Amino acid sequence: MGYTVKTPDYTHLGATDFEHVYEPAEDTFLLIDSLEVHAEDLIAMKPTVCVEVGCGPGLAITALGMMLQDHEIAADLHATDINTKALQAASQTAARNGVALHTHQCDLVSDLTSLAGTVDILLFNPPYVVTPSTEVDDQGCLQAAWAGGKDGREVLDRLLPLLPDLLSAKGRFYLLALKENVLPDTERDLYQALPGFSAATVKERRAGPERLRVICYKRQ
Repeated sequence: MGYTVKTPDYTHLGATDFEHVYEPAEDTFLLIDSLEVHAEDLIAMKPTVCVEVGCGPGLAITALGMMLQDHEIAADLHATDINTKALQAASQTAARNGVALHTHQCDLVSDLTSLAGTVDILLFNPPYVVTPSTEVDDQGCLQAAWAGGKDGREVLDRLLPLLPDLLSAKGRFYLLALKENVLPDTERDLYQALPGFSAATVKERRAGPERLRVICYKRQ
């Protein structure tokens, strides 16, 4: 049976919003499309807690929430971002599409300690562009949405060690990554980055010069 994951309506956001909040682009839609690839499994697992880290305008977590609601699955949805304007946009996106969303202004998952061991689905479209470390921003500026520092991994590498304690026994982590982030055949191979988890590519896409992929991690 095929399942559809709808792209949320975000016509309430305009050019002024996107001066402060990451504008949805090919990476956003690839993450949503990857949820559709796994939709049957995600519906069967009946997740109860779902999180998007660094949510920006909130399209991915809203799309997931819409799919779950369409199948009468009640899940608590959470979104984090250090940018207050992003959280405002995410709240508006969720409300416009009939989804209830809890927002948290924090660095990565620092405000989610109460959810330890309960998160069934975690989504992250991190700042993945390879830049000088000096361009990595933690003050909620728009640059924070894309500047990833060395190997495009500086923000992601801070999150990875936190995930085993945050994810549930059946938890899944969906990560948007750039080819340059993967570092195959090295000790920092992205597919080996979470001990105790298996990792596989869900979907890939070329967007201009960028070769994007979504990787899904599951406990072994």
